[in-house]
Amino acid sequence: MSPELQAEIKALEKMSDDDIDTSDIPEALDWSDAVRGKFVRPVKRQITLRLDADLIDYFEKEGKGYQTRINAALREWVTSQQKRKKTEPALS
Repeated sequence: MSPELQAEIKALEKMSDDDIDTSDIPEALDWSDAVRGKFVRPVKRQITLRLDADLIDYFEKEGKGYQTRINAALREWVTSQQKRKKTEPALS
């Protein structure tokens, strides 16, 4: 970011919501098509991971982007596990 933009953002952060002029911004009344996290990208961390050759072959055969597809598959599995744990009855 440019120094001017950084200064403008800092000035806005110090202002109260009532002091910010939003009259040129239309109020959003319908959020039915909103997508949560559309512009948020999770922090990525580079690691070394050993996977079975047949798994790598499976994802690579679809072409470029195989690492992204592996990440998506892992994300889907983790999400399903988190949902399962939330609905599992607690053991006493």
